Amino acid sequence: MDQTVIMLSIIIVLGFIFMAALGSVVFIVMKPRIKMKKRIDAIGSLSSGGGVNAKAESRRQKRIQDKVKNVGDAKKKEGLGDRISYALLRAGVQMEVSVFVIICVVVGVVATIFFLISGIANPLVAPAIGIAMGIGLPKLFLGILASRRQKDFTKHFAEAIDVIVRGIRSGLPVGETLAIISREFTGPLGEEFTMIVEGQRLGMTIDEILERALKRIPIPEFKFFAIVLQIQRQTGGNLADTLENLSDVLRDRKKLKDKIQALSSEAKSSAMIIASLPFAVLLMLSVVNPAYVGILFNEGIHLIWIGLGMMAMGIAVMWKMINFEV
Repeated sequence: MDQTVIMLSIIIVLGFIFMAALGSVVFIVMKPRIKMKKRIDAIGSLSSGGGVNAKAESRRQKRIQDKVKNVGDAKKKEGLGDRISYALLRAGVQMEVSVFVIICVVVGVVATIFFLISGIANPLVAPAIGIAMGIGLPKLFLGILASRRQKDFTKHFAEAIDVIVRGIRSGLPVGETLAIISREFTGPLGEEFTMIVEGQRLGMTIDEILERALKRIPIPEFKFFAIVLQIQRQTGGNLADTLENLSDVLRDRKKLKDKIQALSSEAKSSAMIIASLPFAVLLMLSVVNPAYVGILFNEGIHLIWIGLGMMAMGIAVMWKMINFEV
């Protein structure tokens, strides 16, 4: 009877902890969106009051905003194969979609066999875990490669824009300045501008070229560049000055990201230490008293899964708190 009461108390406490953590995650995720909606509503209320000039300016801003929303927004027409193909392109992996699917299947089958043979998971649960790992692990690997490639792209992107500005001011056409970037810069930056230049030579419009490029490099910095080119082509203006301002903005964004990285390094170190501490203690106990730890893996395996789930939730919340977009 006492054990039943204790187990019920533990379940109730874990339930409260789970609900509190879930509420924290939802609040952290939804807070930026709520702020953004308030700002949009405030801007709309300010632009609605005025005379004929204010209404005309509001219509012009609405056309620009619609154009900005349409830049790189072609995901609705994409199928599963297209999404996998663009994920491979973002990661810089030269591989057919069918080969990637085969790799996912192989990873899922190997994981399922491992969990069935080792007895870590229930035979009914092992296939579900294998399917999740077959889908998640290759996707995680592509995400890591894509993140590294995007960082390499943005590392010298501001310098590339400066080259375009100097070329335009010296009298070169925009297409020639883009060709200079493709020749002089290496890595993902040179590769992407080479594909842009090749698209122009094939007769594609700048909208189509930038739409495809944004699917390969879906980062805010490159989206700013695409928006500037498209709006300048439609409305005119001094492209060199606009790109120069964009270069300054990108440098300021990089400085802010570096500052955030420096300020959050202590929190990241604390998170790594806290996350690794239970495993270190478990390893030391396994060396000192293996029989004592064996009871946990035999009779208290459910406690291990509950602990791992709570740790994963805590790590996710801390990671969300110290990593945010600029």
